[in-house]
Amino acid sequence: MDEEYDVIVLGTGLKECILSGLLSVDGLKVRILVLSAFIERKFKVLHMDKNDYYGGESCSLNLTQLWKRFRGSDQPPEELGASREYNADMIPKFMMANGTLVRVLIHTNVTKYLNFKAVDGSFVYNKGKIYKVPATDVEALKSPLMGLFEKRRARKFFLFVQDFEESDPKTHQGMDLNTITAKQVIAKYELEDDTVDFIGHALALHIDDTYLDQPAMDFVKRMKLYAESLARFQAGSPYIYPLYGLGELPQAFARLSAVYGGTYMLNKPQCKVEFDGDGKATGVTSEGETAKCKKVVCDPSYLPEKVQKVGKVARAICIMSHPIPDTNDSHSAQVILPQKQLGRKSDMYLFCCSYAHNVAPKGKYIAFVSAEAETDDPEAELKPGVDLLGPVDEIFYETYDRYVPTNDNDTDTHDHCFISKSYDATTHFESTVMDVLAMYTKITGKVLDLSVDLSAASAGAEE
Repeated sequence: MDEEYDVIVLGTGLKECILSGLLSVDGLKVRILVLSAFIERKFKVLHMDKNDYYGGESCSLNLTQLWKRFRGSDQPPEELGASREYNADMIPKFMMANGTLVRVLIHTNVTKYLNFKAVDGSFVYNKGKIYKVPATDVEALKSPLMGLFEKRRARKFFLFVQDFEESDPKTHQGMDLNTITAKQVIAKYELEDDTVDFIGHALALHIDDTYLDQPAMDFVKRMKLYAESLARFQAGSPYIYPLYGLGELPQAFARLSAVYGGTYMLNKPQCKVEFDGDGKATGVTSEGETAKCKKVVCDPSYLPEKVQKVGKVARAICIMSHPIPDTNDSHSAQVILPQKQLGRKSDMYLFCCSYAHNVAPKGKYIAFVSAEAETDDPEAELKPGVDLLGPVDEIFYETYDRYVPTNDNDTDTHDHCFISKSYDATTHFESTVMDVLAMYTKITGKVLDLSVDLSAASAGAEE
């Protein structure tokens, strides 16, 4: 406890666990402190948390824990099945098969502790119906989302995206995607508004329409990532998901640390970040002992005076006995409801997983409906998404505030505290992992090299 560490990481949330893994792999002497927890990577490790489970806000709960949290009782109905067979992720997000998070997991070698399975389907809501998301020129020609002439125009656009290589000007068709906007690129192909809707939100995974006025390079790269991820496992979607849910992720990082003699303790009291006279973090105190450090990494709950509220997420958690209707009986699926389809300012998301991924008993499905809250009535606001689910056995509603850090750690006078952003409403990891990589660069002063062999993370198809 009297040693000085490069970094103290507070919390076992997904972002904090990923960052601790990256820093450990980089060879930094890292001490992880979860509320009153001290973990020293590569040496003797003690890892503690105030909760009786890993993951913080991004934890996975069994049925008894879920019932206690939302119903105030630890006696769920017997007809829902065994509690231990439920692994309900509180921040459910699918991983893009070729995406940045998968590269991070391979970089840290955490994939050896996880088993992935391909996600059945990726869908988009359009004019009151659910459709499979077309991601290639071939799928565009078959999609009922578009009329005959629009299919031909979309096919040309998809071929441009598939052939595009940033390093090869011959594939740019005379356009500089770093200067022209996404709207200008789309205009070149004369695509209809409904087509732009599903391309921008269900393929490029933008959460609202602000991307249209930004340089087109990111838009096109996102579409390429979707198509390449879809092709990787030849499944019905570009996504993969760990067996037993995302709760396996923080525990996988725990096992990685345990290789170096780590000890883990949950249900521990809170801790306090210590500062010097200049306002710089110098350590963390817990149960009367202080561990010194050069930098502190944490989620917003540890330093509430250094964050500000920027929004709220509304969500419905549902237990069902069937897949989402009109998703080809998919045991796992994502459905994106673009903002324009609902008259909203941002998208709504449907997430569904089941016993096929070992997150529920045989015959049971767990579905989430989530959105950035635009009213104070989550039940009414989420109704368009909930209605698409069909009959539900149980439904729980919840809102949580979103925070971003207000401290400036880009200057020479920063306070040595690096605070993650709260999780957004999306049901994929693309925005989450961008926050992790941005924090990594601020902490280390370098950009993470994610040149890895993607084959190190494999995924089975749905049965």
